[in-house]
Amino acid sequence: MAIIHPFKGWLPKTDKADEVACVPYDVISTEEAAEMANGKPDSFLYVIRPEIDLPEGTPFNDDSVYEKGAENLKRLLNSDIYEQDERHAIYLYQLESGDHIQTGVFTCASVEDYDNDVILKHELTRPDKEDDRTRHILTQEAHAEPVMLTFRDTADISFHIEKITLTVPPLIEHKGEGGVIHRIWKTYSTVDFVEGFAAIPNLYVADGHHRCKSASRVAEELRKKSGAFPGESEFEYFPVVLFPMDQMRILPYNRVIKKITSEQFEKLKSDFGLTPTDEKEPAEKGRVSIYTHGKWWSMNLPEAKGSDTVSTLDVARLQDGLLEPLFGIQNPRTDDNISFVGGIRGTAELEKLVNTGKVELAISMYPTSIEELIDVSDNGELMPPKSTWFEPKIKSGFIVHTF
Repeated sequence: MAIIHPFKGWLPKTDKADEVACVPYDVISTEEAAEMANGKPDSFLYVIRPEIDLPEGTPFNDDSVYEKGAENLKRLLNSDIYEQDERHAIYLYQLESGDHIQTGVFTCASVEDYDNDVILKHELTRPDKEDDRTRHILTQEAHAEPVMLTFRDTADISFHIEKITLTVPPLIEHKGEGGVIHRIWKTYSTVDFVEGFAAIPNLYVADGHHRCKSASRVAEELRKKSGAFPGESEFEYFPVVLFPMDQMRILPYNRVIKKITSEQFEKLKSDFGLTPTDEKEPAEKGRVSIYTHGKWWSMNLPEAKGSDTVSTLDVARLQDGLLEPLFGIQNPRTDDNISFVGGIRGTAELEKLVNTGKVELAISMYPTSIEELIDVSDNGELMPPKSTWFEPKIKSGFIVHTF
């Protein structure tokens, strides 16, 4: 049984949405955030990436960063840009990218569900990133960005979504990067959704593991301070967008290796069956395309080391069968010789990185499927880092949850 919690969201006025909407904090660097916010004084980037509002070189975890983020959020919410709903509501969020459309329920999920594995995870979290997001939430007294969750849809929930989206115009319609159209609806008829999700046994984290864990840590800390019981305070809930899993689109999460030796390259050709190809994106599971020395090459991945779902993932077969034995990359989370490139940037980005000398080898992956993610989560397993790239991304700044 999944708990959802309608809330009094802070929304930008219809004519102000374009001024504040921005990409999530974790898909861009500080430098990219500063460039995107240039000339946009009300961009939500000043809330989620407040270091861009401070002297260059300010550490991301300096006290001034968290204080500036809280200051910038307070300024926006107290301006004529945002208004808070006077009643508890549920919101709908639709993403349209070309011929792909997905519509989710924007509400709050329960920290208790996260802690008790009603909300299932598939990735480990890093303590430093947990610490950072936890401090932002505590200082701002708000969850500024939603988490993307997915669920097995039911006819009941689909009916209630369509009853709104097909009959009522959206409150907000925003055309974002890449031509993606973002639409927001609102309803005060929340009981149908609450009851509908009460029949859903599990929710699954798609994107936002650190935000989930940080919300849990915030609730635990504030519970101790206030003496409140689990579930009775607003800080026990955090904003999520719940998308049906059959609407989710996963792109590959590609890998780049900064340095390789001539011996490693020769061994790659001789021992791993590397062959020249025009195939920049692998056509099927179990294959990768590699760009190095100005050419594209194709390769079958080594056999899985185990029969469990995680071992059979392409990212695991790559790590276990190639990256560790040939390049000595034992922990891709911490090894400086490997980086990750989201599939939305395409193979042209991989070629650019190699051709400009920033890296020496790029690996184009076949995407992990939503079925694999669900199987891993249901089995209580964990995927290797950077296994999935969900696209299109939900944007920040449309709805804020305060407590």
